[in-house]
Amino acid sequence: MDFTALPKGDFTLANVTVPACLIGQEGDLVRTDLGVKNGMIAAPGAIAVDMKGAMVFPAFVDMHTHLDKGHIWGRAPNPDGSFMGALETVGADRAANWSAEDVRRRMEFSLRCAHAHGTRAIRTHLDSIPPQYSISFPIFRELQADWAGRIELQAANLIHSGLGGLDGPLPEIAEEVGKTRGGVLGLVTNPSDDLADVLRDFFSLAEKHGVPTDFHVDETMDASVETLRTIAEVVIETGFQGGVVVGHCCSLSVQNEARAMDTLDLVAKAGIDVVSLPMCNLYLQDRTPEGTVRTPRRRGITLVHEMRARGIRVSFSSDNTRDPFYAYGDMDMIEVMREATRIGHLDHSRADWVTSFLTDPAATCGFDAPSLEVGAPADLVICRARSWTELFARPQADRIVLREGRQIDRTLPDYSELDDLMESA
Repeated sequence: MDFTALPKGDFTLANVTVPACLIGQEGDLVRTDLGVKNGMIAAPGAIAVDMKGAMVFPAFVDMHTHLDKGHIWGRAPNPDGSFMGALETVGADRAANWSAEDVRRRMEFSLRCAHAHGTRAIRTHLDSIPPQYSISFPIFRELQADWAGRIELQAANLIHSGLGGLDGPLPEIAEEVGKTRGGVLGLVTNPSDDLADVLRDFFSLAEKHGVPTDFHVDETMDASVETLRTIAEVVIETGFQGGVVVGHCCSLSVQNEARAMDTLDLVAKAGIDVVSLPMCNLYLQDRTPEGTVRTPRRRGITLVHEMRARGIRVSFSSDNTRDPFYAYGDMDMIEVMREATRIGHLDHSRADWVTSFLTDPAATCGFDAPSLEVGAPADLVICRARSWTELFARPQADRIVLREGRQIDRTLPDYSELDDLMESA
Protein backbone atom coordinates (compact mmCIF):
# COMPACT_ATOMS: atom_id res chain seq x y z
CA MET A 1 0.00 0.00 0.00
CA ASP A 2 1.26 3.49 -0.86
CA PHE A 3 2.55 5.35 2.19
CA THR A 4 0.13 8.24 1.53
CA ALA A 5 -2.57 9.30 -0.90
CA LEU A 6 -1.94 12.41 -2.97
CA PRO A 7 -4.64 14.80 -4.18
CA LYS A 8 -6.12 14.47 -7.64
CA GLY A 9 -5.48 17.38 -9.97
CA ASP A 10 -2.71 19.90 -9.37
CA PHE A 11 -0.62 19.94 -6.19
CA THR A 12 2.84 20.70 -4.82
CA LEU A 13 5.09 18.07 -3.34
CA ALA A 14 6.48 20.19 -0.53
CA ASN A 15 9.60 19.34 1.48
CA VAL A 16 10.92 16.51 -0.69
CA THR A 17 14.47 15.16 -0.97
CA VAL A 18 16.01 14.85 -4.43
CA PRO A 19 19.50 14.05 -5.78
CA ALA A 20 21.13 17.39 -6.51
CA CYS A 21 22.49 16.20 -9.86
CA LEU A 22 18.93 15.68 -11.16
CA ILE A 23 18.03 19.34 -10.72
CA GLY A 24 21.30 20.85 -11.91
CA GLN A 25 22.79 21.51 -8.48
CA GLU A 26 26.05 20.56 -6.82
CA GLY A 27 26.23 18.19 -3.87
CA ASP A 28 24.40 15.04 -2.87
CA LEU A 29 20.80 15.32 -1.63
CA VAL A 30 18.82 18.54 -1.35
CA ARG A 31 15.41 19.53 0.00
CA THR A 32 13.04 21.28 -2.37
CA ASP A 33 9.42 21.60 -3.53
CA LEU A 34 8.08 20.18 -6.81
CA GLY A 35 4.85 21.33 -8.40
CA VAL A 36 2.62 19.03 -10.44
CA LYS A 37 0.28 20.71 -12.93
CA ASN A 38 -1.62 19.17 -15.85
CA GLY A 39 0.47 16.03 -15.57
CA MET A 40 3.76 17.92 -15.80
CA ILE A 41 6.36 19.09 -13.30
CA ALA A 42 5.74 22.76 -12.61
CA ALA A 43 6.83 25.53 -10.30
CA PRO A 44 5.39 25.13 -6.79
CA GLY A 45 2.07 26.90 -6.32
CA ALA A 46 -0.88 24.52 -6.14
CA ILE A 47 -2.11 22.93 -2.89
CA ALA A 48 0.93 21.90 -0.87
CA VAL A 49 1.34 18.41 0.57
CA ASP A 50 4.09 18.15 3.19
CA MET A 51 6.06 15.06 2.14
CA LYS A 52 8.27 15.16 5.26
CA GLY A 53 11.49 14.69 3.34
CA ALA A 54 10.37 11.81 1.09
CA MET A 55 12.79 11.05 -1.74
CA VAL A 56 11.63 11.70 -5.30
CA PHE A 57 13.07 10.23 -8.51
CA PRO A 58 11.93 10.40 -12.12
CA ALA A 59 10.57 7.07 -13.37
CA PHE A 60 13.37 4.62 -14.14
CA VAL A 61 14.95 3.22 -17.31
CA ASP A 62 15.79 -0.53 -17.40
CA MET A 63 18.01 -0.92 -20.45
CA HIS A 64 19.06 -4.58 -20.33
CA THR A 65 16.38 -7.19 -19.65
CA HIS A 66 15.23 -10.56 -20.99
CA LEU A 67 11.45 -10.34 -20.96
CA ASP A 68 11.11 -13.43 -23.16
CA LYS A 69 12.92 -15.63 -20.62
CA GLY A 70 11.17 -14.21 -17.57
CA HIS A 71 9.34 -16.41 -15.05
CA ILE A 72 10.14 -19.83 -16.48
CA TRP A 73 11.86 -20.99 -13.27
CA GLY A 74 8.75 -22.89 -12.18
CA ARG A 75 9.12 -25.31 -15.09
CA ALA A 76 12.81 -24.85 -15.93
CA PRO A 77 14.98 -24.32 -12.83
CA ASN A 78 18.75 -24.13 -13.18
CA PRO A 79 19.99 -27.56 -12.05
CA ASP A 80 23.22 -26.30 -10.47
CA GLY A 81 23.18 -22.50 -10.61
CA SER A 82 25.92 -22.40 -13.25
CA PHE A 83 26.11 -20.43 -16.48
CA MET A 84 26.16 -23.61 -18.55
CA GLY A 85 23.25 -24.99 -16.57
CA ALA A 86 21.31 -21.82 -17.41
CA LEU A 87 22.24 -21.94 -21.09
CA GLU A 88 21.23 -25.56 -21.55
CA THR A 89 18.04 -25.28 -19.49
CA VAL A 90 16.82 -22.21 -21.35
CA GLY A 91 17.63 -23.82 -24.70
CA ALA A 92 15.55 -26.87 -23.89
CA ASP A 93 12.65 -24.81 -22.53
CA ARG A 94 12.67 -22.51 -25.54
CA ALA A 95 12.45 -25.41 -27.95
CA ALA A 96 9.65 -27.07 -25.98
CA ASN A 97 7.50 -24.19 -24.78
CA TRP A 98 8.09 -20.76 -26.31
CA SER A 99 4.93 -20.40 -28.33
CA ALA A 100 3.49 -16.98 -29.10
CA GLU A 101 1.00 -17.27 -26.23
CA ASP A 102 3.64 -18.41 -23.76
CA VAL A 103 6.04 -15.59 -24.64
CA ARG A 104 3.33 -12.93 -24.65
CA ARG A 105 1.89 -13.83 -21.26
CA ARG A 106 5.25 -13.99 -19.50
CA MET A 107 6.44 -10.74 -21.09
CA GLU A 108 3.17 -9.04 -20.14
CA PHE A 109 3.59 -10.26 -16.55
CA SER A 110 7.06 -8.69 -16.33
CA LEU A 111 5.84 -5.43 -17.83
CA ARG A 112 3.10 -5.20 -15.24
CA CYS A 113 5.71 -5.67 -12.50
CA ALA A 114 7.99 -3.02 -13.99
CA HIS A 115 5.15 -0.52 -14.35
CA ALA A 116 4.01 -1.03 -10.76
CA HIS A 117 7.56 -0.47 -9.50
CA GLY A 118 8.00 2.78 -11.45
CA THR A 119 9.83 1.96 -14.70
CA ARG A 120 8.95 3.97 -17.80
CA ALA A 121 11.34 2.56 -20.48
CA ILE A 122 12.80 -0.90 -21.13
CA ARG A 123 15.14 -2.50 -23.63
CA THR A 124 14.76 -6.27 -23.83
CA HIS A 125 16.90 -8.86 -25.55
CA LEU A 126 14.96 -11.54 -27.43
CA ASP A 127 16.39 -15.00 -28.06
CA SER A 128 16.65 -15.20 -31.84
CA ILE A 129 17.98 -18.65 -32.73
CA PRO A 130 15.74 -19.65 -35.67
CA PRO A 131 12.82 -19.98 -35.67
CA GLN A 132 12.32 -18.14 -32.34
CA TYR A 133 12.87 -14.66 -33.73
CA SER A 134 9.89 -15.08 -36.06
CA ILE A 135 7.72 -15.81 -33.00
CA SER A 136 9.06 -13.35 -30.44
CA PHE A 137 9.54 -10.19 -32.52
CA PRO A 138 5.92 -10.02 -33.74
CA ILE A 139 4.74 -10.52 -30.14
CA PHE A 140 7.11 -7.79 -29.02
CA ARG A 141 5.68 -5.37 -31.58
CA GLU A 142 2.15 -6.11 -30.34
CA LEU A 143 3.19 -5.45 -26.74
CA GLN A 144 5.02 -2.32 -27.82
CA ALA A 145 1.72 -0.97 -29.18
CA ASP A 146 -0.31 -2.19 -26.19
CA TRP A 147 2.03 -0.51 -23.68
CA ALA A 148 2.50 2.77 -25.55
CA GLY A 149 2.13 5.65 -23.11
CA ARG A 150 3.01 3.47 -20.14
CA ILE A 151 6.37 1.82 -20.93
CA GLU A 152 8.45 2.68 -23.99
CA LEU A 153 9.97 -0.53 -25.36
CA GLN A 154 13.00 -1.45 -27.45
CA ALA A 155 14.16 -4.91 -28.51
CA ALA A 156 17.54 -6.37 -29.44
CA ASN A 157 17.95 -9.80 -30.99
CA LEU A 158 20.12 -12.27 -29.06
CA ILE A 159 22.32 -14.65 -31.01
CA HIS A 160 25.90 -15.82 -30.50
CA SER A 161 28.77 -14.73 -32.72
CA GLY A 162 29.16 -18.22 -34.17
CA LEU A 163 25.95 -17.46 -36.08
CA GLY A 164 26.86 -13.84 -36.69
CA GLY A 165 28.29 -14.07 -40.18
CA LEU A 166 26.59 -12.95 -43.37
CA ASP A 167 26.17 -16.57 -44.49
CA GLY A 168 24.07 -17.50 -41.42
CA PRO A 169 20.68 -16.42 -40.09
CA LEU A 170 21.79 -12.96 -38.94
CA PRO A 171 20.93 -11.06 -42.16
CA GLU A 172 17.36 -12.35 -42.00
CA ILE A 173 17.18 -11.54 -38.29
CA ALA A 174 18.51 -8.06 -39.04
CA GLU A 175 15.56 -7.55 -41.41
CA GLU A 176 13.20 -8.35 -38.52
CA VAL A 177 15.10 -5.93 -36.28
CA GLY A 178 15.08 -3.23 -38.94
CA LYS A 179 11.30 -3.26 -39.30
CA THR A 180 10.80 -3.05 -35.52
CA ARG A 181 10.48 0.41 -34.00
CA GLY A 182 13.25 0.65 -31.45
CA GLY A 183 14.99 -2.36 -32.99
CA VAL A 184 18.61 -3.01 -31.97
CA LEU A 185 21.06 -5.45 -33.54
CA GLY A 186 22.46 -7.71 -30.84
CA LEU A 187 25.25 -10.27 -30.54
CA VAL A 188 26.85 -12.47 -27.87
CA THR A 189 30.59 -12.38 -28.56
CA ASN A 190 32.53 -15.60 -28.08
CA PRO A 191 36.31 -15.83 -28.57
CA SER A 192 37.26 -17.01 -32.08
CA ASP A 193 39.98 -16.40 -34.64
CA ASP A 194 37.51 -14.77 -37.02
CA LEU A 195 35.71 -12.55 -34.46
CA ALA A 196 37.02 -9.31 -35.98
CA ASP A 197 35.66 -10.32 -39.39
CA VAL A 198 32.31 -11.29 -37.85
CA LEU A 199 32.15 -7.87 -36.16
CA ARG A 200 32.93 -6.03 -39.40
CA ASP A 201 30.02 -7.84 -41.09
CA PHE A 202 27.84 -7.22 -38.04
CA PHE A 203 28.45 -3.47 -38.08
CA SER A 204 27.83 -3.34 -41.82
CA LEU A 205 24.41 -4.93 -41.24
CA ALA A 206 23.66 -2.41 -38.50
CA GLU A 207 24.56 0.44 -40.86
CA LYS A 208 22.45 -1.06 -43.64
CA HIS A 209 19.36 -1.13 -41.42
CA GLY A 210 20.11 2.07 -39.53
CA VAL A 211 19.99 0.46 -36.07
CA PRO A 212 22.26 0.66 -33.01
CA THR A 213 24.09 -2.35 -31.56
CA ASP A 214 24.07 -4.08 -28.18
CA PHE A 215 26.47 -6.85 -27.15
CA HIS A 216 26.65 -9.48 -24.41
CA VAL A 217 30.38 -9.51 -23.68
CA ASP A 218 32.83 -11.62 -21.69
CA GLU A 219 30.38 -12.99 -19.13
CA THR A 220 33.03 -15.20 -17.56
CA MET A 221 35.76 -15.28 -14.94
CA ASP A 222 38.28 -16.48 -17.54
CA ALA A 223 40.83 -13.65 -17.76
CA SER A 224 41.94 -14.76 -21.21
CA VAL A 225 38.54 -13.87 -22.72
CA GLU A 226 38.90 -10.38 -24.21
CA THR A 227 36.23 -9.94 -26.84
CA LEU A 228 35.54 -6.47 -25.43
CA ARG A 229 38.97 -5.43 -26.65
CA THR A 230 38.24 -6.78 -30.13
CA ILE A 231 34.92 -4.91 -30.27
CA ALA A 232 36.64 -1.64 -29.35
CA GLU A 233 39.39 -2.19 -31.91
CA VAL A 234 36.90 -2.91 -34.70
CA VAL A 235 34.75 0.12 -33.80
CA ILE A 236 37.84 2.33 -34.00
CA GLU A 237 38.99 0.68 -37.24
CA THR A 238 35.63 0.94 -39.01
CA GLY A 239 34.56 4.27 -37.54
CA PHE A 240 31.11 2.83 -36.79
CA GLN A 241 28.97 5.65 -35.40
CA GLY A 242 25.63 3.90 -35.00
CA GLY A 243 25.81 3.39 -31.24
CA VAL A 244 27.50 0.55 -29.36
CA VAL A 245 26.69 -0.73 -25.89
CA VAL A 246 28.32 -3.70 -24.17
CA GLY A 247 26.94 -5.61 -21.22
CA HIS A 248 28.52 -7.71 -18.46
CA CYS A 249 32.29 -7.47 -19.22
CA CYS A 250 32.99 -9.68 -16.19
CA SER A 251 36.43 -10.93 -17.24
CA LEU A 252 37.86 -7.42 -16.85
CA SER A 253 37.60 -7.90 -13.09
CA VAL A 254 40.19 -10.69 -13.09
CA GLN A 255 42.56 -9.48 -15.80
CA ASN A 256 46.00 -8.03 -15.31
CA GLU A 257 45.53 -4.43 -14.15
CA ALA A 258 47.59 -2.82 -16.89
CA ARG A 259 45.89 -4.88 -19.58
CA ALA A 260 42.41 -4.14 -18.25
CA MET A 261 43.12 -0.40 -18.05
CA ASP A 262 44.50 -0.41 -21.59
CA THR A 263 41.31 -2.10 -22.81
CA LEU A 264 39.22 0.53 -21.03
CA ASP A 265 41.22 3.25 -22.76
CA LEU A 266 40.26 1.65 -26.09
CA VAL A 267 36.60 1.45 -25.00
CA ALA A 268 36.66 5.16 -24.13
CA LYS A 269 38.31 6.03 -27.44
CA ALA A 270 35.71 3.99 -29.33
CA GLY A 271 32.83 5.79 -27.58
CA ILE A 272 31.29 2.55 -26.31
CA ASP A 273 28.71 2.62 -23.51
CA VAL A 274 28.57 -0.06 -20.81
CA VAL A 275 25.73 -1.65 -18.85
CA SER A 276 26.56 -3.61 -15.71
CA LEU A 277 24.26 -6.40 -14.49
CA PRO A 278 25.49 -7.03 -10.94
CA MET A 279 22.62 -9.15 -9.60
CA CYS A 280 22.76 -11.76 -12.34
CA ASN A 281 26.55 -11.81 -12.41
CA LEU A 282 26.67 -12.26 -8.65
CA TYR A 283 24.33 -15.23 -9.03
CA LEU A 284 26.22 -17.02 -11.81
CA GLN A 285 29.89 -16.19 -11.49
CA ASP A 286 32.38 -18.39 -9.61
CA ARG A 287 29.87 -21.17 -9.01
CA THR A 288 31.46 -24.48 -8.12
CA PRO A 289 30.53 -27.85 -9.61
CA GLU A 290 27.52 -29.57 -8.12
CA GLY A 291 28.47 -31.46 -4.98
CA THR A 292 31.41 -29.17 -4.20
CA VAL A 293 31.16 -26.86 -1.21
CA ARG A 294 33.18 -23.68 -1.64
CA THR A 295 32.42 -20.02 -1.00
CA PRO A 296 32.60 -17.92 -4.19
CA ARG A 297 35.58 -15.56 -4.29
CA ARG A 298 35.11 -13.66 -7.55
CA ARG A 299 31.78 -11.93 -8.08
CA GLY A 300 31.93 -10.67 -11.64
CA ILE A 301 31.00 -7.00 -11.44
CA THR A 302 32.83 -5.07 -14.13
CA LEU A 303 35.14 -2.10 -13.53
CA VAL A 304 32.48 0.57 -13.23
CA HIS A 305 34.53 3.10 -11.25
CA GLU A 306 37.44 2.94 -13.67
CA MET A 307 35.01 3.31 -16.57
CA ARG A 308 33.34 6.41 -15.15
CA ALA A 309 36.77 7.92 -14.46
CA ARG A 310 37.49 7.65 -18.21
CA GLY A 311 34.24 9.28 -19.22
CA ILE A 312 32.65 5.99 -20.29
CA ARG A 313 28.87 6.09 -19.83
CA VAL A 314 27.91 3.37 -17.34
CA SER A 315 24.41 2.10 -16.56
CA PHE A 316 22.98 -0.65 -14.36
CA SER A 317 20.01 -2.83 -15.18
CA SER A 318 17.88 -5.80 -14.11
CA ASP A 319 18.96 -8.45 -16.61
CA ASN A 320 17.12 -11.74 -16.03
CA THR A 321 14.05 -12.32 -13.86
CA ARG A 322 13.09 -15.67 -12.32
CA ASP A 323 14.70 -17.77 -15.01
CA PRO A 324 17.73 -20.11 -15.07
CA PHE A 325 20.16 -17.19 -15.42
CA TYR A 326 18.83 -15.48 -12.29
CA ALA A 327 16.32 -17.13 -9.97
CA TYR A 328 15.09 -13.91 -8.41
CA GLY A 329 14.26 -10.29 -9.30
CA ASP A 330 11.03 -8.42 -9.99
CA MET A 331 11.81 -5.78 -12.63
CA ASP A 332 12.35 -3.30 -9.81
CA MET A 333 14.97 -0.63 -10.51
CA ILE A 334 15.09 0.46 -6.88
CA GLU A 335 16.21 -3.08 -6.05
CA VAL A 336 18.82 -2.84 -8.83
CA MET A 337 20.04 0.50 -7.47
CA ARG A 338 20.20 -0.83 -3.92
CA GLU A 339 22.10 -3.97 -4.87
CA ALA A 340 24.44 -2.22 -7.31
CA THR A 341 25.32 0.28 -4.59
CA ARG A 342 26.19 -2.52 -2.19
CA ILE A 343 27.95 -4.79 -4.67
CA GLY A 344 29.86 -2.07 -6.51
CA HIS A 345 30.64 0.21 -3.53
CA LEU A 346 28.96 3.16 -5.19
CA ASP A 347 28.25 4.80 -1.84
CA HIS A 348 31.63 6.42 -1.11
CA SER A 349 32.83 7.58 -4.51
CA ARG A 350 30.73 10.15 -6.36
CA ALA A 351 27.36 11.75 -5.72
CA ASP A 352 25.88 11.23 -9.17
CA TRP A 353 25.68 7.43 -9.49
CA VAL A 354 21.88 7.76 -9.54
CA THR A 355 22.21 8.92 -13.17
CA SER A 356 23.30 5.36 -14.05
CA PHE A 357 19.71 4.22 -13.43
CA LEU A 358 18.02 7.16 -15.11
CA THR A 359 19.56 9.64 -17.54
CA ASP A 360 22.57 7.53 -18.58
CA PRO A 361 20.60 4.48 -19.82
CA ALA A 362 18.10 6.84 -21.44
CA ALA A 363 20.91 8.57 -23.33
CA THR A 364 22.48 5.27 -24.37
CA CYS A 365 19.19 3.92 -25.72
CA GLY A 366 17.76 7.15 -27.06
CA PHE A 367 14.78 7.22 -24.70
CA ASP A 368 13.44 10.57 -23.52
CA ALA A 369 15.54 11.70 -20.57
CA PRO A 370 13.98 11.21 -17.12
CA SER A 371 13.89 14.61 -15.43
CA LEU A 372 12.77 16.56 -12.40
CA GLU A 373 13.00 19.88 -14.23
CA VAL A 374 9.97 22.10 -14.79
CA GLY A 375 8.19 21.06 -17.99
CA ALA A 376 9.07 17.37 -17.75
CA PRO A 377 6.30 14.75 -17.41
CA ALA A 378 5.33 14.16 -13.79
CA ASP A 379 6.36 10.48 -14.03
CA LEU A 380 7.74 10.07 -10.54
CA VAL A 381 8.71 7.48 -7.95
CA ILE A 382 8.34 8.73 -4.36
CA CYS A 383 9.77 6.84 -1.40
CA ARG A 384 9.13 7.47 2.29
CA ALA A 385 12.92 7.32 2.85
CA ARG A 386 14.66 10.65 3.49
CA SER A 387 18.26 9.60 2.86
CA TRP A 388 20.27 7.01 0.96
CA THR A 389 20.69 4.79 4.01
CA GLU A 390 16.93 4.82 4.64
CA LEU A 391 16.27 4.15 0.95
CA PHE A 392 18.60 1.17 0.72
CA ALA A 393 17.81 -0.31 4.14
CA ARG A 394 14.25 -1.31 3.13
CA PRO A 395 12.63 -2.48 -0.13
CA GLN A 396 10.38 0.61 -0.38
CA ALA A 397 7.31 -1.56 -0.86
CA ASP A 398 5.09 1.39 0.08
CA ARG A 399 6.46 3.76 -2.60
CA ILE A 400 4.18 6.01 -4.64
CA VAL A 401 4.35 5.94 -8.45
CA LEU A 402 2.98 8.86 -10.44
CA ARG A 403 2.40 8.75 -14.18
CA GLU A 404 1.44 12.06 -15.76
CA GLY A 405 0.86 13.33 -12.25
CA ARG A 406 -1.61 10.60 -11.29
CA GLN A 407 -1.01 8.03 -8.57
CA ILE A 408 -1.21 4.60 -10.20
CA ASP A 409 -2.46 1.30 -8.82
CA ARG A 410 0.72 -0.57 -7.85
CA THR A 411 -0.85 -3.98 -7.33
CA LEU A 412 1.63 -6.59 -8.52
CA PRO A 413 0.46 -9.56 -10.61
CA ASP A 414 0.17 -12.83 -8.71
CA TYR A 415 2.55 -15.62 -9.71
CA SER A 416 -0.42 -18.00 -9.81
CA GLU A 417 -1.51 -16.33 -13.05
CA LEU A 418 1.27 -18.26 -14.77
CA ASP A 419 0.61 -21.63 -13.12
CA ASP A 420 -0.91 -23.18 -16.25
CA LEU A 421 2.20 -22.25 -18.27
CA MET A 422 4.39 -23.95 -15.70
CA GLU A 423 2.36 -27.13 -16.22
CA SER A 424 3.23 -27.20 -19.93
CA ALA A 425 6.69 -28.60 -19.29
